[in-house]
Amino acid sequence: MNKNQDVGLLVMRIGIGFPMLLYGLGKLFNGISFIQGILVDRGLPAFFGYGVYVGEVIAPILLLIGYRTRLASLVFAINCITAMLLVQSADVFSLNDNGGWKVELLGIYALVAVGLFFTGAGRLAISSNHQWD
Repeated sequence: MNKNQDVGLLVMRIGIGFPMLLYGLGKLFNGISFIQGILVDRGLPAFFGYGVYVGEVIAPILLLIGYRTRLASLVFAINCITAMLLVQSADVFSLNDNGGWKVELLGIYALVAVGLFFTGAGRLAISSNHQWD
């Protein structure tokens, strides 16, 4: 069987980049006051909330086009883990009504992003020759 790892890596990049970009666009149009409120409640500066634009808009776009994929996936994974700990920390060790992990979507996003950090984008990317690709 012919292995086409580059297509698989492209599918992974689209699979996490596109849905997360939609979350980011929602925050671009509706604001981040919810996130800033959570940060302030935890004793952190509200301006840290602007980091969500890096993790949910810029990093997904870079993943989709395949530019500096390793760096973008690292930022993406950190964003997912931060969201998990800030917004859904009570659910990290919980199961949903169907027996699945309550934070499985963020967990899957983070794990796929970590995988892309180690593999890079593959050849089906705008850039594939730099160490961060």
